Amino acid sequence: MLNSKGLNTYSKKEKNMYLIGMAGQNCIYSIISSVLAYYMQFTILIPAATVSIIMTIARVWDAFNDPMMGTIVDKTKTKWGKCRPYLLFVPIPVSIITMLCFTNFGFYTTDAGMFEGKNFLVVMWAACMYILWGMTYTAGDIPLWGITARITEDKEDRNKILSLARIFGGIGSAIPMLLAQTIALELGKFFANKYAMNPASAEKLGFFVSTTVLAVIGGVLFQMAGLGVEEKIPTQEESHTLKENFKLMWTNKPFRQILLSGIFSSPTALVMIAATPLVTYYYANKDGTLYLVYFALLGGGLFAGQFVAMALVPKILSKYTKKQAYNGSRIISVFPYLLIFALYLMAPQSLHKPVFIAVAFFGFVIAGASMGITNVLQSIMIADAVDYEEYHNGIRPDGVFFSGQTFIAKLTSGIASILSGIAYAIVGFSDANVEKVNEYIANGGIARENPEFSKYMALLFFLVSIPPAIGSLLAVIPTWNYCLDDDEHERILKELNERRHAAEK
Repeated sequence: MLNSKGLNTYSKKEKNMYLIGMAGQNCIYSIISSVLAYYMQFTILIPAATVSIIMTIARVWDAFNDPMMGTIVDKTKTKWGKCRPYLLFVPIPVSIITMLCFTNFGFYTTDAGMFEGKNFLVVMWAACMYILWGMTYTAGDIPLWGITARITEDKEDRNKILSLARIFGGIGSAIPMLLAQTIALELGKFFANKYAMNPASAEKLGFFVSTTVLAVIGGVLFQMAGLGVEEKIPTQEESHTLKENFKLMWTNKPFRQILLSGIFSSPTALVMIAATPLVTYYYANKDGTLYLVYFALLGGGLFAGQFVAMALVPKILSKYTKKQAYNGSRIISVFPYLLIFALYLMAPQSLHKPVFIAVAFFGFVIAGASMGITNVLQSIMIADAVDYEEYHNGIRPDGVFFSGQTFIAKLTSGIASILSGIAYAIVGFSDANVEKVNEYIANGGIARENPEFSKYMALLFFLVSIPPAIGSLLAVIPTWNYCLDDDEHERILKELNERRHAAEK
């Protein structure tokens, strides 16, 4: 459809279907990103170092697999366009593989080495399913983001849908973060009491049931994007090899600056990695209902800050340049992260009390707002870099450049996994010691009050505060002198639209 400016853009129905699909896709992503590492390390007891290696190898491979998938997307030419075919056919296999990630051969035991007996099968299944999941998810993720640069010619419409996409993606992510762990722990207790199951086996079954339900819901919603959205910008005939696309990504200066900023921010990914074990062990003491309450209070602050900030990005951009908003939000986020660790140092056993929860909530609101602004701006700036490339070289690498967004997310997660694995190994919060804490809690103990476990609690607070603060500062180094100012992009986009419409006439 044409808007009031005479530019091709999406309809209201298309916008809604896309946003529903984005929520479903992020629901699936959150099941893996917020729950799987916990399940591997704290439920089936794979050693922390091994979990870190699995996560790192899978993420780093998946990150470098993204430009390959971006190249495939940009070479795709069908009656539906180049992004939509993947949105039609990928959601179902992604859902199925998500379920398989929470099946296994049993538990890792300290009685045998990693390559002995059942331990080898447990580790290999976990690694293979996670890697397979990542490759399949990528086949839907890149087209889902890439299509935003193909469903409208209007810069304002694009900025709006990218802001809304981050909001709906955040809502989709929040559902598993709140419910997957809660349902799994409560089902674990139910199975243990009702069927006299071993508590560990009951918890394992609880995770399978909860993640299966959420994966099915997420897959159905994800499918809506493929069914409801149509591409508006014609597919170019010209395509490039993978090697040429890697070169393209690096020689495009604004894209290179965004890419490096994302990589430098890797320690901030520890917030999401460590949040689940932090709430589970320190606040909830492995009680599902308490987990829901405390995660709603603390994570609720993070998500509330994100959603409000994401919705305000268009207004923020009416007063500040993208460079100012991006760098400013990164710097501001340093302070709430430092506040969280300061609170722990002040009262290491009392942060579950209302006054500290209130202060932490405020800190997470600010951190979430910063995260929301930078996430939306990253997507907008990548879309601008696509315009920049088309203007200067006549190439529109939607798939390749938006693969850079997922490349950043996965590489930062891989780097964060290395850091967390090293940290867990240093303090010994792994395999046998995890089992010891679990047994202590099962027998009625409160982990945060036991001096023997204080170093584990301190580590969890450290991971969600100090490294993220450092990562936020490092992230502004590449974008401090961001090269594509807003006026120049406005001029580029205006000329590109004139070229397209002249070609149509």
